[in-house]
Amino acid sequence: MPRFWDGLLVSLQILALGSVLSFALGLVWAIAFRAPTRFIRWPVNLVTEFIRNTPLLVQLFFLYFVLPDWGVQFSALTTGTVAIGVHYSTYTAQVYRAGIDAVPVGQWEAATALSLPTTRTWTAVILPQAIRRVVPALGNYVIAMLKDTPLVVAISVLDLLGQARLESSHTFQYTEPLTVVGVAFILIAYPASLLVRALERRLVR
Repeated sequence: MPRFWDGLLVSLQILALGSVLSFALGLVWAIAFRAPTRFIRWPVNLVTEFIRNTPLLVQLFFLYFVLPDWGVQFSALTTGTVAIGVHYSTYTAQVYRAGIDAVPVGQWEAATALSLPTTRTWTAVILPQAIRRVVPALGNYVIAMLKDTPLVVAISVLDLLGQARLESSHTFQYTEPLTVVGVAFILIAYPASLLVRALERRLVR
């Protein structure tokens, strides 16, 4: 059981930090999509499309095994967290973009008529309305990230699945440890999905 709790804490740590990174970086991508110059929009589109359309597992291997050859090396836990956060930032960027596009044009025009600075327009007018619309969708991606956290076992992170594998290698019993892992994910993911639905209903009112 101590191994189980250690692994659970690692999984939750990756999920929490990865979520924060994906939300923050996704917002940066989304604002960059609307940059007035194509010299910002095009590279951002190229990078996000590349990341979104390549497997997360390949990105994990690239960050963990290739970057050290170029002198850039992080711990396995940091690498896994960054990989998940950056990968999912490309999805949350699309969510933010949809929320920003859904803000009525009149809101942009009103901000322009009031001569609000660009920063003030984004922080006081556009983003509060856009983020309110996209919170349920962001919640769904947190659940998706939770289900992808076991991928970090491929780079030797002892998360929930990693601890289960370690326990199994010692006892040669696979049924109990892997069953515990599956049940743990259900116990976390299902209430989280109910919470997202409740939040969505509350925001729709």
